[in-house]
Amino acid sequence: MVGTTGEMNQNLHANGLIQNSSGSLEEKLDELRHLMGKTEGDPLRIVGVGAGAWGSVFTALLQDSYGHLRDKVLIRIWRRPGRTVDRTTAEHLFEVINSREDVLRRLIRRCAYLKYVEARLGDRTLYADEILKDGFCLNMIDTPLCPLKVVTNLQEAVWDADIVINGLPSTETREVFEEIRRYWKERMTVPVIISLAKGIEAELGPEPRIITPTQMINRATGIPIENILYLGGPNIASEIYNREYANARICGAEKWRKPLAKFLRQPQFIVWDNSDLVTHEVMGGLKNVYAIGAGMVAALTNESATSKSVYFALCTSEMIFITHLLAEEPEKLAGPLLADTYVTLLKGRNAWYGQQLATGGLSLEMGDSIKGKGMIQGVSAVKAFYELLSQSSLSVLHPEENKPVAPVEFCPILKMLYKILIRREFPLQAILEALRDETMYDPKDRIEIAQTHVFYRPSLLGQQP
Repeated sequence: MVGTTGEMNQNLHANGLIQNSSGSLEEKLDELRHLMGKTEGDPLRIVGVGAGAWGSVFTALLQDSYGHLRDKVLIRIWRRPGRTVDRTTAEHLFEVINSREDVLRRLIRRCAYLKYVEARLGDRTLYADEILKDGFCLNMIDTPLCPLKVVTNLQEAVWDADIVINGLPSTETREVFEEIRRYWKERMTVPVIISLAKGIEAELGPEPRIITPTQMINRATGIPIENILYLGGPNIASEIYNREYANARICGAEKWRKPLAKFLRQPQFIVWDNSDLVTHEVMGGLKNVYAIGAGMVAALTNESATSKSVYFALCTSEMIFITHLLAEEPEKLAGPLLADTYVTLLKGRNAWYGQQLATGGLSLEMGDSIKGKGMIQGVSAVKAFYELLSQSSLSVLHPEENKPVAPVEFCPILKMLYKILIRREFPLQAILEALRDETMYDPKDRIEIAQTHVFYRPSLLGQQP
């Protein structure tokens, strides 16, 4: 049956969500165009690279806000071609379409409804790039977006882009941007890149350090780090598109972060700016590590509030300890890190993944790229953080044993997640044994150790002491 959402959503999503305030939007766009040296008749070109849930929503938010100013801005998104939509997903998509009157009317007006009927009956195969043009992200079928301009040829998408939004998983960022570099060889202008990726890699030699997606992009393309920014926060993509209040930080050089924060800010999506690029980026990857364990504990204890709170106390104390290794002033990160962790534990894909593993809905053999969810970036982050913090060259003095130990020895939850998810030495139930280990530190003691000893290792982020 057709739903009764009414005409309001249809009007909101027709050509731009905030058309009533198009004057202020146009002023913000003009300011950014001026900063980027755009002349009349030369539109600002914004391209999303990667069409996962957050990448698609971010591009759709820009399209909703600025898409009606076609003579001043062009917004498009790239995704790989050839990904088919299976019959079960096509059937569910058909149900979503028919439950939303605004979406149904839009597809009928665009003469696009019939293909979804045929796919529902099994008479036609749909493709991910095809449905994205109609506003359906394969990783987020239940949340229809506005129609998007989709490009499946990477060179066509990026060669003249002024702003590139990296919506790729961290595990794919380096490879794709190495390809992009080939298309930018003849460029006369330097693009601005905003990375949404939350994940890290560990580089163990010649000196152990963390490599973040912005650093991967810098290495792959040669674009100056001053033109590469990170945007992150406690955000669930579908809720942001459904106008739930949210906030985020855009981090990087002042020249770009402040005008971009203003350009991206909306009444329900507040964007602050911060100069600390790499540390915020690393924190975005760290919370994914512990979110997987939180999902496992929730499922294995039948949603026991007590067990979940024990896990939360332990994992936050480990995260605080790790921030003291990474940052000279770690207390500044406490609020953003805990907020991002909290929302991820509540509704993030990494916590969902842990729950599915514990209930048997998924298995480790299925890998970390999950149908309908995309890449579970916490898995690779577990490996990276464990390998990095296991390096003897980073050893810190154990305050009780009075001997140097690798930092990972202060992080029993991280160690157990590594043994379960990466080495596969223990069953999932072992995460509960780690919680009940009588020799484990009181979380308060671990925090006190971090706060009363100089553990800061600037080399971990590639910085000089």
